[in-house]
Amino acid sequence: MDFQPTEDQRALRAGVRGLLEGRYGREALRASVDTGVAVDRGLWRELGGAGFFALRLPECEGGVGLGLPEAVLVFEEAGRALVPGPLVATHLAAGVVPGAAAGTAVVTAFDLGGDLVAHLGEADAVLGAAELPDGEPVRAADPLTPLHRVPRRGDVGPYVPEGALLTAALQVGSALRTVELAVRYAGEREQFGQPIGAFQAVKHLCAQMLVRAEVARTAVYAAAVTGGAGEVAAAKLLADEAAVHNARDCLQVHGGMGFTWEADVHLHLKRAWVRAEQWRTAAEAEELLAAELLDSAGGPPAAG
Repeated sequence: MDFQPTEDQRALRAGVRGLLEGRYGREALRASVDTGVAVDRGLWRELGGAGFFALRLPECEGGVGLGLPEAVLVFEEAGRALVPGPLVATHLAAGVVPGAAAGTAVVTAFDLGGDLVAHLGEADAVLGAAELPDGEPVRAADPLTPLHRVPRRGDVGPYVPEGALLTAALQVGSALRTVELAVRYAGEREQFGQPIGAFQAVKHLCAQMLVRAEVARTAVYAAAVTGGAGEVAAAKLLADEAAVHNARDCLQVHGGMGFTWEADVHLHLKRAWVRAEQWRTAAEAEELLAAELLDSAGGPPAAG
């Protein structure tokens, strides 16, 4: 089985990266943080026009007609750029909620544990709910993921596996981006007359970050091809770990600079924390994997 992207898939990824670099670069990201506006309706419509949300919708229904392997590639790029908003929910709502495929509607979901919903105040619909529920704003760690507490949840069970995989792809993109940020800073920052990247401790940190990100990326690509429940759960586990730990190690490479508001490292870390709680948590993924292993082993041992 070949997990290498095809020429068309690489072109798709490059096209999405180019779109996001031109439309949502660092200046736009920081402007979003400063204004507190997480969902840019103009960008949302541009993503819809580029087929981001309708990527897996059949061509006969106005979509692009591609599959999960292509979806994880474009979501990886969105994670790399830290594009805020309910990207996964709107993508899953294409063909279900009017306007989702075209990006004219913003759709969120009951994808967080407990009674929290992200981006409720900016959404036109909630996946799994007949109408927008009322919600009470609560303080969020990520400045670009506003949260609301709602009294009643809807059912998103059928969407969880794909939602978890696409969220894992976002995490992989962030993990790969923090590798780039760490390596670049290690080559620029000097101590004792040489770049800090020349020091063994920094080299080890950067190497560990790269290994984490690439292992997670491989797991996500494999799960997109096989579609197995266990593979998806493992991909989410590895991607969450890569995104969170890479952001922490990137902060370590940056030293005191990494703790400042002006650096982007904290934005990757905060978003990774939130995504780790979306669609499928580590505990839920571990339970699913344990159940699969138990089932493959023939069930629990007999008592006696």
